[in-house]
Amino acid sequence: MNSPANVPTSQTAGTLVPIGLLIAIAALAGVLLLPMPADLPVAGHRVLAILAFAVVVWISEAVSYEASAIMITSLMAFLLGTSPTVADPSLTYGSSAAITLALTGFSNSALALVVGALFIAAAMTHTGLDRRIALVTLASVGVSTRRILIGAVAVTVLLSLVVPSATARSACVVPIMMGVIAAFGVDKRSNIAAGIMIIVAQGTSIWNIGIQTAAAQNLLTVGFMDKMLGARVSWIDWLIAGAPWALIMSVVLIVLVLKMLPPESDAIPGGKAAVSKTLAELGPMTCAQKRLLGVSLMLLLAWASEGKLHHFDTTTTTYAGLVLLLLPGFGVMTWKDVQARIPWGTVIVFGVGISLGTSLLTTQAGQWLGAQVVAHTGLDQLGTLGVFAILAAFLILIHLGFASATALTSALLPILIAVLQTLPGDFSRLGMTMALGFVVSYGFILPINAPQNMVCLGTETFSAKQFARVGIVVTLIGYGLMLVFAATWWQWLGWM
Repeated sequence: MNSPANVPTSQTAGTLVPIGLLIAIAALAGVLLLPMPADLPVAGHRVLAILAFAVVVWISEAVSYEASAIMITSLMAFLLGTSPTVADPSLTYGSSAAITLALTGFSNSALALVVGALFIAAAMTHTGLDRRIALVTLASVGVSTRRILIGAVAVTVLLSLVVPSATARSACVVPIMMGVIAAFGVDKRSNIAAGIMIIVAQGTSIWNIGIQTAAAQNLLTVGFMDKMLGARVSWIDWLIAGAPWALIMSVVLIVLVLKMLPPESDAIPGGKAAVSKTLAELGPMTCAQKRLLGVSLMLLLAWASEGKLHHFDTTTTTYAGLVLLLLPGFGVMTWKDVQARIPWGTVIVFGVGISLGTSLLTTQAGQWLGAQVVAHTGLDQLGTLGVFAILAAFLILIHLGFASATALTSALLPILIAVLQTLPGDFSRLGMTMALGFVVSYGFILPINAPQNMVCLGTETFSAKQFARVGIVVTLIGYGLMLVFAATWWQWLGWM
């Protein structure tokens, strides 16, 4: 999900301070030194300064996301701890209350769901079930290049349902697809190889939008819904809203790749045989894989039937599944198997992201900033579709500067929710938040905009220019299609 920044050795050794960190400190100081508006509490003013620091650090990747999370927590503890409370300015928060607020994200059910999702992804990798699912899917397609591309998308869709980590999915699929490319006997820099890998990367981002549990940023969005709107979108409602868009965009992606990167040949002899051979080498399904598959299907059923057949939320049912996966005698892994495969830094960043969003709300900084945006942009004069169009375009553009959708969500979604709460009119704030959560996953243009892009770029099958050419068209069509959905499908579902 999140990956550490590539910090030069000299900076890591402490001999140089990264320029991005210096700019972040300057942004923090600059906001703190600005004249404080009369309608903005002192605590809110300081939280906005911390937000400015966080945005610059995350965009510049001056330090790793994990290190930035610790810095942000410390800043909240000290700056908020010495701030007057919003309720009674004659009192200060104190360091104890401030650090509690800085760590409040770690008690959020959305964070618990992220941890649960990472456990399931680790179980898939540990047992090799993800690899088996991918190979079985590819073995079912034909040998034409078109069918191979369709198979790559099909693998992405299936794994999105059962492997709730975009990075884990791409890390599983990429070696398999590289084996397929090698079996085809084509050059690694051929259009066939480039097309397959671009589809893996872009398809992963597309289905991050279609399935709620497919990506960390979706779960963070659900966490902000709970905190700021007092409600959330269920797994099945998210699927009903997002999957049709993802299905259409999957077709668009395949057509674009075939047109923009025309394959050197239409038939690829030996590709299917190579996949079948690799699958045969795996042997029959192990007992652990069968149990994991059973638990995964059970979880899918539980997620899809929430509010219909039962009233247990997604986090609760996920943890029930984890009990089975770790149960002695029945489970498929031990704690030692899990701990090395969990990116704990992601958990830290996620918790701090929720804390920062919560503090924006608690100190009224989010509400104040939302009111300023509405007052100075004329959003309150637009209809629902116009508001979504502008906010979605803003997110797409700003995402070009972020290497993490989780960081982007942490920084901007609380502010956008505050904007929605400030806007007049009768529209679904919850549905609009979900739709903006979809747009957060638009990491289609630059390889650095999503971890799965970087995993695929590492295969050296395509260039950043090739990726961007396809990605720009995918972004434009995807944005236009979302506007159509906002005016039709989501409107009919009551989300707009």
